[in-house]
Amino acid sequence: MLKQRIITALVLLPIALGGFFLLDGGAFALFIGAVVTLGAWEWARLAGFDAQPQRIAYAAGVAVLLYGLYLLPALAPLLLLIAVLWWAAATLLVLSYPDSSRYWGGLPGKLLIGLLILLPAWQGLVLLKQWPQANGLIIAVMVLVWAADIGAYFSGKTFGKRKLAPRVSPGKSWEGLYGGLATSLLITLLVGLQQGWGLGSLLLALGGAAVVVLVSVVGDLTESMFKRQSGIKDSSNLLPGHGGVLDRIDSLTAAIPLFAALLWLAGWGSL
Repeated sequence: MLKQRIITALVLLPIALGGFFLLDGGAFALFIGAVVTLGAWEWARLAGFDAQPQRIAYAAGVAVLLYGLYLLPALAPLLLLIAVLWWAAATLLVLSYPDSSRYWGGLPGKLLIGLLILLPAWQGLVLLKQWPQANGLIIAVMVLVWAADIGAYFSGKTFGKRKLAPRVSPGKSWEGLYGGLATSLLITLLVGLQQGWGLGSLLLALGGAAVVVLVSVVGDLTESMFKRQSGIKDSSNLLPGHGGVLDRIDSLTAAIPLFAALLWLAGWGSL
């Protein structure tokens, strides 16, 4: 399994890095759109579509919607607002699971939730790529999420006792959450000091980083919630040794649109 994970990572890493940092404009939107479309194909299975034609049709529908959003960039602010509202609602759904499953609306509700997760993530990345220090912004949100994951793993493994969401993801603990949050905030603090940010800017950055990290955890737990409800361990086997695309980007689907929304509110980029 470890050998398989390493081989997959070595193959995917240059593709991912090249797509994220070397492509621009329509090519970048298309690259991210391809990843999101694969995620949609996986989500269709979590929603209850077992037949391949149904899953492909849902993924194709998502691809069409992405193309529409690319042609109508004026919809970006609305999509970011929807993302903020959705992830606030998702937090409540995760905290109240399994009782909250009655509010999902069956198959139509699950398919709609897939759109609420995937479309804003694509939009957020496309916006970040258009703003000043585009690649730096993409690296920043990824580092926040990955640092939180690493910090949560080690602190949870060492100190974890109290379960964070036992009915959704029994392996996660409050101690892991605190450790992951502290890791990301420490990195933000060090970057801010190195860049010479003033106290006000530093406090805003730390507050924003905390929000992004906490929402990324909700993104992870949301996919876990739907996998548990569906009785599925991995979203697919597209990435040998790693599961599916959604398994790798679940935290980022929540973090990216919130990160973009916070930067926009701070006046970083225009919509």
